Amino acid sequence: MSVDDRRRKAERIRHLLDTEGDSVHENTRVFNEGRYESVAKLDDYESLKDEARSIKEDAIERLPELLDRLTETIEANGGTVYVAEDAADANRYVSEVVDGRNVVKSKSMTTEEIEVNDALEASGAEVWETDLAEFVLQIAEEAPSHIVAPAIHKSREEIADLFNEVFDPDEPLETAEELTRFAREYLGERILDAEVGMTGANFVTADTGTLALVTSEGNARKCVQATNTHVAVAGVEKVVPRVEDLQPFVELIGRSGTGQDVTSYLSLLTPPGDSPTFGSGGGGGGGGSGGSDPLDGRELESGGDREFHLVLIDNGRMAMREDDDLRETLYCIRCSACANSCANFQHVGGHAFGGETYSGGIATGWEAGVHGQESAAEFNDLCTGCSRCVNGCPVKIDIPWINTVVRDRINRGTDGDLDFLVEGLTPDEEPGGIDLQKRLFGNFDALARLGSAFAPLSNRVARTDVARSVMERTLGVDARRELPAFERESLVEWFETRGSRVDPEEARRRVALYPDAYTNYVRTERGKAAVRVLESIDVHVDVPSAGESGRAPLSQGMVATARANAEAVYEALSPAVAAGRDVVVIEPSDLAMFHREYERLLPEDEYTALKEDSYEVMEYVYGLLENGASVDVLADGNGERIAYHSHCQQRTLDLEPYTLAVLEDCGFDVATSDVECCGMAGSFGYKSEYYELSVDVGGTLADQFTTDDAADRTVVASGTSCLEQLDALLARRPTHPVRLLDAR
Repeated sequence: MSVDDRRRKAERIRHLLDTEGDSVHENTRVFNEGRYESVAKLDDYESLKDEARSIKEDAIERLPELLDRLTETIEANGGTVYVAEDAADANRYVSEVVDGRNVVKSKSMTTEEIEVNDALEASGAEVWETDLAEFVLQIAEEAPSHIVAPAIHKSREEIADLFNEVFDPDEPLETAEELTRFAREYLGERILDAEVGMTGANFVTADTGTLALVTSEGNARKCVQATNTHVAVAGVEKVVPRVEDLQPFVELIGRSGTGQDVTSYLSLLTPPGDSPTFGSGGGGGGGGSGGSDPLDGRELESGGDREFHLVLIDNGRMAMREDDDLRETLYCIRCSACANSCANFQHVGGHAFGGETYSGGIATGWEAGVHGQESAAEFNDLCTGCSRCVNGCPVKIDIPWINTVVRDRINRGTDGDLDFLVEGLTPDEEPGGIDLQKRLFGNFDALARLGSAFAPLSNRVARTDVARSVMERTLGVDARRELPAFERESLVEWFETRGSRVDPEEARRRVALYPDAYTNYVRTERGKAAVRVLESIDVHVDVPSAGESGRAPLSQGMVATARANAEAVYEALSPAVAAGRDVVVIEPSDLAMFHREYERLLPEDEYTALKEDSYEVMEYVYGLLENGASVDVLADGNGERIAYHSHCQQRTLDLEPYTLAVLEDCGFDVATSDVECCGMAGSFGYKSEYYELSVDVGGTLADQFTTDDAADRTVVASGTSCLEQLDALLARRPTHPVRLLDAR
């Protein structure tokens, strides 16, 4: 990426932080908190997710068969099915069906994907979006910024200004009620004038041809009911085998997306329907909205069966189905949980964290599959791999891996699968070439080893104005971010000189302490504290020279390098694993590598062995205390007040409770942050194009730690990134929890 590209991206992010950030942050936070509350009420939440994933796996595996069955079903009912190869094919067919008539639409990301509105208007049709948010964006001529809430970036005041400018009402519109009533009446007239109703479909069942539509406003029903031609547009991946398969998705989609226990409207349409359409007469009735709905009181006309067309879109999906790494994208049910749970998305929204159509974590897969990698490349690096979206996804898609795979392909200038990685190519041999910035951060272990070898000289040189200016211009390392200071003596070297202080024959347990690159070369004090704490509980410790876990290159999309690192780490740790010893890890992101990403980087037996025998250091101490070790050998907290922030991947692995329990057992008074992300995310916060976003995300956490209750507390964090960010944003220097336990 050139200096100009970085500057352009930084300016774009700064603009969105200033103009849309507050609205996006507030709304996504509400959605995300609502999800936590709603799913907590489900006793079978995890089993529902497993069931939903199983249905999608089966459906995508049998997709050609299901498409044939669905076609037979719809046609037997008198409808028409058209499978469109791409957007142009779909738009040609839809335009022929519409034939210049007026169209009303309910919200559909698939129609956004193919830009059907433009095609219809070019053919002479008048098209109106009837979803309120989509209507707002239509008249504003803007793209959606969120999959479920497309106008999430707009405030009520902005919408009022827009309506007043475009429609010039007799009395200016101000309140949400006034805006909603105006839109309802205006769109009601358009619905009555329309001849074609267009909807999407959240799911389509192959056995009955039933369309399941989940909406907040019920407008999809009106679009169908008020017109005599129904055109439904959906991606081929929306097909599921049976009506009964809808159950777990109905339970999960609203909870996952907006935190609603029950979705406002669930419409099950088995077309072609024979219910009558709304006429133009003015008979009695009236509805519950005091006559404000133009459809209330209208007479009904029974005009026979409604004409129905189901347009199923391929547009790259069948190719994605054959791609081992993009295939999971097709399991997506478009709930937006990945966006709502993502700290970066929460602060800039889909106009930065999104491509031509889709936004949020899963957008990389969709954009690469249906629009191409160039679209995905524009925002892909905003995914930091924290993995919170994996836990939030109702079908358990490994979204960070999809982002990593696409990043790797962008780096290489390829668009195929990753089979050639097993041939052991080094980064220098990778086709396409990798950005120098990514090479720097992806090879942090080598950089740290060199920096340590020449410390303290390397630290002094790196801090000079000349060096910082060069690094910012050539590597995009933001000059405002303080660089880490390398230690002259690494943790491994310190331990080799010192040796273990516990007799292995008398030890309670024997462990290998994994020396991640940052602990080994930068924050060696936490590694030394971990050794002493474990030894105080009669654990025999060894610190093998194991190298970088692969987290650093993986975050840059350097999968070949990450795989090579993983293989080297396993080789270094395998003697301990083979001997039945435990592996203790200080950095949560590296433990997450062992427990998650290594499944894709190592042979199954090696991955399983390492996963089963590796633990975070505070988790391990907790286990020892629970199994008879005395807490008295650890430092006495004596009521010291602590403000504790848990690392993202520590939370996704559900390890935070162990740290809290140990600190409280030791007598510390602990207050925890409810802010989920510090914003640093490894190398992300060092990059000049993302520095201000990183600080903006981190500011939310810093604000919490400067409240009256937390202002005088010792700041404690488990992750390297968290410690670096908090150190930069607070006047108090934070520390790792294992250092608090070190009686020395």
